[in-house]
Amino acid sequence: MSLTAWLFFLPACFAINLAPGPNNLLSINVAARHGFMKAFVGGTGRLLAFAMMLALAATGLAVVLHASEWIFLAIKLAGAAYLIWLAIQLWRSDAPAIDTSQPQEAALTRIARHEFFVAAGNPKAILVFTAFLPQFVDVAQPILPQFAALGASFLVLEWVAIALYSWAGMHLGKWLMRAKIRRWFNRCCGGFLAAIGVSFLLVQRG
Repeated sequence: MSLTAWLFFLPACFAINLAPGPNNLLSINVAARHGFMKAFVGGTGRLLAFAMMLALAATGLAVVLHASEWIFLAIKLAGAAYLIWLAIQLWRSDAPAIDTSQPQEAALTRIARHEFFVAAGNPKAILVFTAFLPQFVDVAQPILPQFAALGASFLVLEWVAIALYSWAGMHLGKWLMRAKIRRWFNRCCGGFLAAIGVSFLLVQRG
């Protein structure tokens, strides 16, 4: 994987990390109720789930990416289709309300466990690791080290996203309650992801 590919990966990946989803909305909820540190540290639960998914994806895809041009093309098209589909979903989202009306247990272990199961039960997550990350892998070079670098970058950016959503939940809770604001944010993320998805169609096999 070249430095250019990695630098292209970072903003594309961060757009996915920032896209509103169940875990990011959970961070807002926890921060609004229990403060920044509870939400930030509790977010390690989702990082553990994502790390496990990354390990499974890397070991499986290391084999198939070497197999043929057709498999590479299929993964490339799947990655592009996934991002464009996600962009459409974000653009059309009704920005469901953030519920802060019900009390929750503030124990860190409970928050982290909730984050873990929400992440592990989200089918979109495994699509990110099986259809998105391979776009940046050079099959002419050892694959597992590239997956390790991409996976580590993803987890770091995910933790940054946790911090940002936790901060937003603590400081901007009332502002984020407005559906119009969340809808605008969804559409910004969606537009960027659509552009990245279209660009995947131009990627050539390394």
